Parts: sequence; C-alpha cells; structure tokens
Amino acid sequence: MGPMVTPEAALRIVEAALLAAPAPLAVAELRRLFDEDPGPDLMRRMLEQLRGEWVGRGVELVQLASGWRFQTRPEYQVYLDRLKEEKPPRYSRAVMETLAIIAYRQPVTRGDIEDIRGVAVSPNVLKTLESRGWVDVVGHRDTPGRPALFATTRRFLDDMGLCSLTELPALTEIERIMDLVDFSPNGEKSDEKTEV
Repeated sequence: MGPMVTPEAALRIVEAALLAAPAPLAVAELRRLFDEDPGPDLMRRMLEQLRGEWVGRGVELVQLASGWRFQTRPEYQVYLDRLKEEKPPRYSRAVMETLAIIAYRQPVTRGDIEDIRGVAVSPNVLKTLESRGWVDVVGHRDTPGRPALFATTRRFLDDMGLCSLTELPALTEIERIMDLVDFSPNGEKSDEKTEV
C-alpha cells in the first residue's frame, strides 16, 4: 500500500472508490488503487470491515458477481422510487418466463424455451432481454441449423443482487411470484401480444 498510507487511510480510499464507482468494482480493480499491492486477502478483509461499518445504515456494501458496490437497502427502495421521474420498465409475462427458463436451464436455444413454455417465443422477447444486458448468445448448438445458445450475463446477476446462479430462489418460489405479479398496465396478465 505504500509507506505513507495508514490502514485507516487505505480503508477510506477503498470506501471512496466504491462510493464514486458507477459499477461494481472487483477486488483486482480495488488493489490497483495503491502503489504497493495489498494482495487479495487484505483487500477482502478491508471490504468486510467496511461492510461491518455500514451495518444499520440506509446503504450497504454488497458483493455481486462482478465485484463490490454500495447500494440502497431494499427496505428503503419504495421511498426512493417516489423521487424517480420515470417509471421502471414493465415486462410481459412472456419476457419474465423466458428469462426464468434461461436462468435456470442455461444454456438453452429458442426451441428449448418454446418446448418448456409450450408456445412460440417472439423475437422481441429475446431482443428485450438482450438489450437489457441480461441475456447473451454464448455459442451455438451442434445440431442442424446451429441454433444460438442463450445464457444470463454478469449484469443479470448484478441487477438481481446475486453473486452466482446458485443464489437464485427455488423454482417453486418463482412460480408463486409469477402467479401473484401483475404484468400489464391494466391488471390483466399479459402474453407476447402486449408490451415487452
């Protein structure tokens, strides 16, 4: 870390970098903050110490798939949403079901998704997920036509607040949520024909 940087100063440097960063920072990136590399173990200890310092506040330090970031605690999000000028995008049931299939069965082809859902998948559904940065083509199946294989991205994990796919809730929980959620502006459950 260098002779001039005290442990307390190092902690504040890491804290400042995380607060200023527009995206999660990996341990390797945080180590570059210092002239002398503190190493991954010391950096992780500093991150855990920072996480402890922020317990009980409106913001928390979390570890995600692509690194560490400060984020609002979930219980305060409802209040912050009142300050937003634009409404968050609403996704159709078809988009959400397709995303769930990709997340739990990846990598999958469009045909696999159609077999599971029992209906054709609109190209707009996959385009919506790709444009959001949640799904990407990761290869092609070695079968006639070489169909694209879809999988979730690190951004999907980050946006869902997950470090890895193993943290996804059980499928039964997803099915329960899908049955409870209102997917369209007028309260009717929607399919490919409505907004994506």
